[in-house]
Amino acid sequence: MPTLNYGKVVDTGGNLVLRFAIAAVVGVLLLIGFFSSVTTVSTGHVGVLTLFGRVTPDVLPEGIHLINPLKSVQEMSIQTQQIKETANVPSSEGLVMGLETSLIFKLDHTKAAVVLQGIQPPYETTLVEPTLRSAIRSVTAAHTANALYSGAREQVAAQIQSELERELAPRGIVVEKVLLRDIQLPATLRASIELKQQAEQESLAMSFRLQKEKQEADRKRIEAEGIRDFQRTVAQGITDQLLTWKGIEATETLAKSPNAKVVIVGSSKNGLPLILGQ
Repeated sequence: MPTLNYGKVVDTGGNLVLRFAIAAVVGVLLLIGFFSSVTTVSTGHVGVLTLFGRVTPDVLPEGIHLINPLKSVQEMSIQTQQIKETANVPSSEGLVMGLETSLIFKLDHTKAAVVLQGIQPPYETTLVEPTLRSAIRSVTAAHTANALYSGAREQVAAQIQSELERELAPRGIVVEKVLLRDIQLPATLRASIELKQQAEQESLAMSFRLQKEKQEADRKRIEAEGIRDFQRTVAQGITDQLLTWKGIEATETLAKSPNAKVVIVGSSKNGLPLILGQ
């Protein structure tokens, strides 16, 4: 009987499928890892990195970044913001006024991680607004209602801003400007202040008119003195001999004129000729 020689059979098709499947899984995992490592921070924001809920000191600027895929990004705005506050505040004499204030501020990007870790979000409501209310009441209580309503408004705004900077800057908030938009006083007090200001304006106007009249009187006096001095000088220089000489000169000029005339010599008081025209 013929001898059958059985060789070893290798199923290469199954191995190829297995290797392809493994490569596909690895590729998908790498792709997922790559996209997990790429993050984008929006314009006007910074990204604070956290790892398993723990805030890290790493802060990303706006743009595209590669990060540890195990880390997550918490975006925080560093754009300028505004808070408007309307409150009833006391003056130094105990009067209650309505005050409308605007605070212009932004987040310090270098302290974004500190703000995220240490202040309950949103930090505007938790920290900024209560601090603004406290600063307003503290500063206005040191000024009279009249001062707040008139010339001290800029000074009060500067003092509020200074107090806010002292409280908020260490916490990572940059105070840019404090604006006092409006101050509402009790009607009777506002009327009395306006009357006082009107009286002061009228007094200044009267002082201006009096000063102007005094200057005009001084001008007229100086002008009169100048005219008097001129007349005195001229009178001292006019003599009978000068008048006679001037008369002779005038007679000679008239005598040379081509116009018809009659000359009578020696009949005038001072002996000058009389010239009678036609």
